[in-house]
This record gives sequence, C-alpha cells and structure tokens, in this order.
Amino acid sequence: MNAPKAKKIDKSLEIHGHQRNDPFFWLNERENPEVLQYLEEENAYCDFVMKDTEELQEQLFQEMKARYKEDDESLPYFFNEYWYVVKFQKGKEYPLFYRHFKSLENEAELMLDVNEMAAGKDFYDVGSFSVSVNNQLAAFSEDIIGRRIYTILLKNLETGEFLNDKIENTTGKTVWAADNEHFFYIRKDETLRAFQIYRHKIGTSQEEDVLVFHEEDETFDVSVYKSKSLEYIFIASSSTISDEHWFIPSNNVFAEWQVIQKREDDLEYAVEHYQNDFYIITNEGDATNFKIMKTSVDQPSKEHWKEVIPHKKETLLEGFEIFKDYFVIEERTEGLLQLKIIDNATGKSHYLPFDEPTYTAYVGLNLDFDTEVLRYGYTSLTTPSSTYEYNMKTGETKLLKQQEVLGGTFDSKNYISERIWANSRDGKVKIPISLVYHKDTPKSAETPLLLYGYGSYGHTIDASFSNVRLSILDRGFIYAIAHVRGGEYLGREWYDNGKMLKKKNTFFDFIDAAKFLISENYTSPKHLYAMGGSAGGLLMGAVMNYEPEIFKGIVAQVPFVDVVTTMLDETIPLTTGEFDEWGNPKKKKYYDYMLSYSPYDNVEAKNYPNTLITTGFYDSQVQYWEPAKWVAKLRDLKTDNNILIFKTDMKSGHGGASGRFESLKEDALEYAFLLKLENNGRN
Repeated sequence: MNAPKAKKIDKSLEIHGHQRNDPFFWLNERENPEVLQYLEEENAYCDFVMKDTEELQEQLFQEMKARYKEDDESLPYFFNEYWYVVKFQKGKEYPLFYRHFKSLENEAELMLDVNEMAAGKDFYDVGSFSVSVNNQLAAFSEDIIGRRIYTILLKNLETGEFLNDKIENTTGKTVWAADNEHFFYIRKDETLRAFQIYRHKIGTSQEEDVLVFHEEDETFDVSVYKSKSLEYIFIASSSTISDEHWFIPSNNVFAEWQVIQKREDDLEYAVEHYQNDFYIITNEGDATNFKIMKTSVDQPSKEHWKEVIPHKKETLLEGFEIFKDYFVIEERTEGLLQLKIIDNATGKSHYLPFDEPTYTAYVGLNLDFDTEVLRYGYTSLTTPSSTYEYNMKTGETKLLKQQEVLGGTFDSKNYISERIWANSRDGKVKIPISLVYHKDTPKSAETPLLLYGYGSYGHTIDASFSNVRLSILDRGFIYAIAHVRGGEYLGREWYDNGKMLKKKNTFFDFIDAAKFLISENYTSPKHLYAMGGSAGGLLMGAVMNYEPEIFKGIVAQVPFVDVVTTMLDETIPLTTGEFDEWGNPKKKKYYDYMLSYSPYDNVEAKNYPNTLITTGFYDSQVQYWEPAKWVAKLRDLKTDNNILIFKTDMKSGHGGASGRFESLKEDALEYAFLLKLENNGRN
C-alpha cells in the first residue's frame, strides 16, 4: 500500500512584504469530503504499516488495562454534611458519583452514573460536578464530541429527576451562590475563549440569564470560583502576564462586583480569603518568583497589601493553603517541590521530608479551616500516586491511599530513578533530566531511551508515576524527562527564558539533553526516541528540523506545528490569548522569529526520523489540520524511506478518547511503534 499523497492547491499568504505559499492550506476545510477522505486514507495507511504489531498492540493494551483496579474508588472527602466518593465498576468505562450522609457507614446515594449518560455516544466527558449548598441539586456538565464545549444540566438529588434547565456553550464549571437559587457559569465566544460570566436562576431558561461580566480584551480569559471560606465568589480575568479579580459575597448575588486590584501589565496575582483578609500570591514589585501578601477585605487594592511571605530569588512560590492555626506553602527549589508548614502562633516552620532524587508533591483537597491535619499527594517515577494525611501539630504521617498496580509483577524496588544535569549550548544553565529504568536495564549505546519534553506556558512536567509506562520499562527502555526552559522547573526565569523571542532555548535545551544522554552512554542515536504533545508536539517538530539525525523515532501527539499561520488567524481558538507566549506575528520581529522555527514552515528536502503523528478531529486547542498539513508536507519533501504515519481519532478532541480504558489503545499504538522500530515488535 502506498502512502497517501495530498493534492496541492497554491495558496499565497503575505504579510510584512513577505510571501509564503501554502499548498496544503485547503486541509482546514473541515466539511470538505476530500479532507475527510484524506484523513481516512492516512488512518488506513497507519493501520497497514502497523499491521505486524496488531498482536503486540492488543498485548500492550491488555497488560496496561490489567494494572488498573477496575472496581476502584476515590479517597472519600467530607464536605457540608456529606462524604463524597467517585467509584469505577468492573467492565464500565465511566465513573459513578456517590455520597454518604454524615458517615461512610450510612447507605451510599448514587448521584450520577456517567455510564448511563454516555450510553450510545462515541465520546462523553463530564466537565464538572457540583452540589448546591442545601445539598438538594447537582449541576454537572457534558461534552459529547471532545471539543471542550460543555452543556450544563441539573438534577434534583432528592427525586432523581432532571430539571428542564439546559445551558449550552459553556466551559462546564458552575459556582453555586449561598441562596441555592442561582449559580454562575462561563460562556465561550466563537473562538472558544472564555469571555462572559452569567448568573442563572434555577427553573428559568438560558435566555433569561444575566450577564454579570464581559471580558472584551481578546487576550484575556475569565474564570469564576468560590473562596475556601465559602463567603465570597470571585471572577478572575487573566492573560499570560496579567490578572484582575472581582468579588461579591456568596450570600448576595445581586451585590455590586468589587475589584481587588485593577489589571496592570506584568502584574499577576491570585486570591484566597480567610477571616477579614484576602491572601494574595503575586509578582508585584519585581517578585519574579512570587511572594504572599495580605490585605483587609475592605481595602483590597495593592497599596494596602502587606507582606506575609517574602520573595526569594532561588525559590518559586507555587501556591498556599490557609488553616486556622497553620499556613502551608508549596515551594519549588532547584526543581523539586517542597511543602513548608508554618505555625501561625509561633512563626516556626518546617518542611515535609522527601528523599527521592526526583519526585512531585502537592497540597491535596483540604476543605476544613479548623484542623491540624493536612492532606497532601506524593508521587515519583518509581512510587505510585499516594495521598497522605500529615498532622501538623504532632508530625505524624498516615498513608490514606496509594494507587494500586495490579498484575502481580510490579515492585518499586525493581526500578531506579535519577536526576542528572546537562550543559546547555549557551553555557548559561544546566538542564535537569529525570530518568527511570528497570534495575536490570544496562546503560549502554544499545539501550533504547524515550525522552519526553514539553517546555511552554510555564507548565512543568514533574517526575510522576505511570503504570502505563511500565510496559516499556519492563522491555528494556529508559524513560527520561528533559525539564527544558519554557517550563517553570527552575523558577519563573526558567519560563521567561523559553518564550517569545527566546523560544528556541526550549528546542536547543531538548537537543542538548539528548546529546548529553548519548555522550554519557545512556543510549545512542540508533536507539534514542522522543515524544511530546500539543506544545510539546511543537518541540518535536522543531528538533526534527534542527537535528533529525540524533533520533531513531519521534512520537508527536496533537502537535502545534503551523505556528505562523495559526497565530495570524485570530478566529482560531486560543490564538489571541497566546500573544504573550509566542508573540504577535502581526509585528514583524515576532513574525520573523516565529517563521525561523515554525516546524511546518521549515520542513525541507532531507532525511527525517521515523515518525508517528496523532490528532483528534474535534481538537479545540490544536486544530486537526496542523498535523495533517505537516504530514502532507513531510511526505512531499522528505528524502528517506523511514516510517511516517498519521492517526486521526475521528471521534475525539485534544485529550484523546473518552472513557477510562479507551485511551490506553492510543498508548498501546505509540509503544508498539517504538518497539517496532527497536526490535520489530518481537517483545
């Protein structure tokens, strides 16, 4: 079977006196039968190329699935007289939401069976689930195509009946007012930007809903949330580099919204409430790695802010949790997250002890102010996700739940994790790399290694456990994460030096990390593979163009690769809100820089690695046509005989297939591709 060949239709694109021809531009015509035919042809070709791995894919899928406890349930949490639990039942793909009145010993009340809601649908996702203050009504949201456009529905928990209220085109989130008659929600515009907050009254139509906030600046998105104290409802309007928050008492939906601090360029802040004060984490006053301030509710603007936790150049403040007698801070120092406990009465502080070389820890769900118990999470490359309770007074730690890894073969002692540091080509930094491998896997030029990267939006890929990943670790792979610039692994400057006109640092850091792993004899170019998704797919496309010869294979998931054309089109979701991340190409300096690295624009006639590219037809974040165009151009220009396959899930969006286990088939395909390249899939 021959590889599909997309037809070419000349399309001239011109700006700043520069002209580009995009012969595959037509692939953005979603309703065009020829586009659909091309995608189906690519799917058929992918199946043809991977046919010799069908048994392996099924084996991988079954062993991945077998590691999950099918009849699993979440850790219960208590809130407003009820214990809440989410359960999974054997043989079912979707969760069931339960609650117990006052005691877990009391009979469980089924609030929502998502399996019933999803019946007969190719895709189904519940975006949020929230219960009214009087515990009588539940609001939940559903997305049935994967485009992250949610419809909010209401259910009477006392009668089991669904209300007639139906609110469409939302982000899915609902925030209940204290009166049990109203809630707030967020609408999206035609580009899927969250831009309006509405107030809905139970029992009325969506047409009667009241607009309470409209964000007209297209570079800002809005959100709505309730304080931990439950006393205030906040609206947050945020761009990449600026925030503005408004508030009302939760018991008065008709109150006038008050601003905490008006937006300013480069002023970021987030707010929580306790007693008579707002606590604010902010970068105000050149606090690059943030500091924590507080101010009275009556005087919330920044001239009244008083310092609680000062800025530290070497430590990034990521968040905080307020208790009656304790203050808990999430800090990141030298890339590792730490939880700092402060006794409010004495001012003394201490850290929770974590001793693995690379890991992640985080504050969990803590709804009670008046407690000395902190719930927190911990995981590493060798330790399954775990939830603990820590007594901040006595220092006692209790494991509440750890992710079970079934199948009878997993023992954390059989795996080794490391963190090493590679030199960057600019000589300014060292690039952290987290690794994990089976204790019987040698480090050698013959050892296969999968290097993962992301590096955008300040999003940090921490070292965490994956029971899916065991399928390649147990087959002799080393798995590594390159913590490249563009994330916030080493603080805010780490992010700032991997965005806008410094974006290439992200790509070069990944390449330098790969070369370091080769030089240190962890692997070799014949056995080195790379993987990344979304903005990490951009990373894959860029490194393929820069130095294709150091990778045996690449997996690019839902890749953002047509950077220039996308960022010039403000009708596409996310574009306007990301000018502070990539730059606005309507300004020539950003256009020129973006054009110099955009993967699609820089494909040329040369050899490329074996490549698997995936997308979802309904993807709302990276439109399907970006990878489709990229594949078509690679097919047209590449000079090698290496594998190039493209898989489009015609039923899903950015997050892949819905359901608990369906997405494992995507993992199985990706791992089978790597194993096929490594040893023709004989494992």
